[in-house]
Amino acid sequence: MTDRRDFLKTLGAAALTAGVAPRLLAEPPRTAPYTDPAVEELALYALQAAKDAGASYADVRFGRYRRQSVSTRERQVTGVSDSESFGCGIRTLVDGAWGFASTADVSKESLRKTAAESVTTARAAKRVQRRPVVLAPVTPAKGAWKTPVKVDPIDVPIEDKVALLLAANEAALKVKGVRFASTSVSALREEKTLATTDGTLVTQTFYRVAPTFTATAIGSGGFETYNEELAPRGSGWEYVTSLDMANAAERWAARAAEKLTARSLEPGRYDVVLDPRNLWLTIHESVGHALELDRALGYEANYAGTSFVAPPEKVLGKLRFGSELMTIRADRTQEGALARVMWDDEGVPAEEWTLIDKGIVKDYQTTREQAAWISALTGVKRSHGCAFAQSWSDVPFQRMPNVSLLPNTKDVSLDDIVSATDRGVMFTNRATYSIDHQRYNFQFGGQAAWEIRGGKVVGMVKDCAYQATTTTFWNALDMLGGRSTYFLGGTFNDGKGEPGQSNQVSHGCPAARFKNINVIATGGAA
Repeated sequence: MTDRRDFLKTLGAAALTAGVAPRLLAEPPRTAPYTDPAVEELALYALQAAKDAGASYADVRFGRYRRQSVSTRERQVTGVSDSESFGCGIRTLVDGAWGFASTADVSKESLRKTAAESVTTARAAKRVQRRPVVLAPVTPAKGAWKTPVKVDPIDVPIEDKVALLLAANEAALKVKGVRFASTSVSALREEKTLATTDGTLVTQTFYRVAPTFTATAIGSGGFETYNEELAPRGSGWEYVTSLDMANAAERWAARAAEKLTARSLEPGRYDVVLDPRNLWLTIHESVGHALELDRALGYEANYAGTSFVAPPEKVLGKLRFGSELMTIRADRTQEGALARVMWDDEGVPAEEWTLIDKGIVKDYQTTREQAAWISALTGVKRSHGCAFAQSWSDVPFQRMPNVSLLPNTKDVSLDDIVSATDRGVMFTNRATYSIDHQRYNFQFGGQAAWEIRGGKVVGMVKDCAYQATTTTFWNALDMLGGRSTYFLGGTFNDGKGEPGQSNQVSHGCPAARFKNINVIATGGAA
């Protein structure tokens, strides 16, 4: 067992074995966007090497990734990790086929060999290429950008992070019946330089933080756990401190104790009222993934599944995905969102666009390669800027942007929705869920749920989840909250691809009501 004092004494020694990579190039300044001339020179050298090897197009990504996490339970530190990686990935296009290779050795000789390896891979891929790659046009970009932050989360001392987390645990343990409390915070600083043979040369620095809180209460009837929905953000340490975890933890932990006396809900048809802290995950799984173009066209079928929103020629402008209250926007520019960038991993400028307009499917998420596949249907010839790779050693491919449900233009509150509901169930915070590989049949639970009768909340219920098909569910949307109910949720670990990659993505939404939805009994699984 390690207490806080012993942990801090050994922290210095532990850092030597924490996996922090040596500084291969100069440490950049943290206060403003920066460019590193040494990295730019190497990137341009690698581009030329790729062209010399026979590439008709190439892009080079240098990346430095610093990842840190701290976790605690009750009055103990249970884990600290701090790692860094640095290297270069080179993607090439030869005779309409992609090749990719990467290296942690950024000497010129190594970059030359890596470029040649990428070209060799492209020539081998040509033999099984289904269709030649045609890249949508892009205007070359030059510059630098960073996530606007006040405090770099990586630079905050571990001791300060431990103190903040333990203070939250201590407050949670004051609640009667709460025996266990755990907290954590993860941080990522990603520094990326991209150079392309189209003339793009840009550097970006991204900051992302992810706090968590869990409390478990024990009573005569067993135990109950409650996870507060502390959304990860593309922000600095100031976001974590704004949550005021030490003062809020007692209120959060009380939910776990309240669940001990909650009764099981009778299954049946109810109007389902969703707090946005629950709804964002349903958007992610049933809408965001369903509108990934590679998934819709079968390119993810061997691992992550397909999509019912296909084929494009039969659904774009035709498929009624949801009610007229449903307008979904994709956005790579949203403040605080995890997938916010200035340029994607192909140098495409960030933008915002409509995926679903008043319930009708209008577009997909695309990369430069994918844009041509549906341009005749959408009239959009450019990429929507959805190329992303989780590290310098991974190939970029289509990943989800921030995908959000627009709020009502009217000032509709959560209380307004509840008071208009005669027989309903309200869910908050994400819990377990299940969805099929076509993103069509699903069920979602919540960390907490309440029964609504006659326009009033009459008590907490448990062991329940809502179940529907995607189009039935979204067409049942009949009340939508206004801007005052809006919440930006998200995930730090959205998996896709084979080999698998993980990205960070946010989803904003207001409170909402869905009429006559099947609510099932889960026997504790929700």
